[in-house]
Amino acid sequence: MIEPTLKYVPCPGPAAAGATAQEGHRMAYWEWNDTGDPRHPHVIVCAHGLSRQGRDFDTLARRLCRHARVVCPDVAGRGRSDWLTDPMDYQLPVYVADMLALLAQLHQQAPIVALDWVGTSMGGLLGMGICGVPDLPLPAPVRRLVLNDVGPCLEWQALQRIGQYLGQPAHFDSLQQAADALWVVSSTFGPHTSQEWLELSRAMVRPAPQGGFVLHYDPAIAVAFRALTPEAASAGEQQMWQLYDRIAAQVLLLRGTQSDLLSPQTAQQMTARGPRARLVEFAGVGHAPTLLHDDQVDVVARFLLDGQGEPAA
Repeated sequence: MIEPTLKYVPCPGPAAAGATAQEGHRMAYWEWNDTGDPRHPHVIVCAHGLSRQGRDFDTLARRLCRHARVVCPDVAGRGRSDWLTDPMDYQLPVYVADMLALLAQLHQQAPIVALDWVGTSMGGLLGMGICGVPDLPLPAPVRRLVLNDVGPCLEWQALQRIGQYLGQPAHFDSLQQAADALWVVSSTFGPHTSQEWLELSRAMVRPAPQGGFVLHYDPAIAVAFRALTPEAASAGEQQMWQLYDRIAAQVLLLRGTQSDLLSPQTAQQMTARGPRARLVEFAGVGHAPTLLHDDQVDVVARFLLDGQGEPAA
């Protein structure tokens, strides 16, 4: 079974813990390529949600990497990436700048001719920022954008729900214990077998110095998130709609029918304005589809690959 290669990109701006401002920080990313061409010109970036990491996309990446270079970053403070010195730097503008550094490095290594983006939750907001801000130094315009259970309007009650567990200290004696605890706050992801959930949880923890496991991310990512007020969220919503309306890429919008973050009303608005997203909903799933099961993976693969060896639409 093909496995990804772990790579890093130096990012200017906020300093990593223990580094100077001049040194910036490093962002890790997982690169998948089974095309036979290490310089394949089609790149697909898969960006994860708020408390997740790049290995969330293993199943989707294995499908896509036969046709493109698939790159799955660990956003700053998560996975194998550096933690930042100032917790208030854990915000979208910093993450977008990091993604630009990543794209520049990938383009320098091998020219990008076709660029697509898959973003789950926070990763979708990053995609809207990449696609909706004019004059960003992209190596190629984003051709197709997948927004997984996210839109310009985020329901406040869902943000409050996430804030209740984000950054809470936790220690686990085993991977299974960690998986069980993660399921308590992630059951909205929809039905998964015990083995599927265990595998999805594997990269969500790291070994603790005292033994056992702790969560993979910097608990301080919760600081800026918890500083968000309803008023600031409302102002941010207006800015995100402006970004969305400027998107020129084709957009596929995925939604769990039980999602508490992306309302049916917002999803319908997204199909009627701006890039007029194509909406696909998954029954029995909330926030957010994990892109692990065949029905979800098939929809994304068809959208991104034009049927290159994929099931016909």
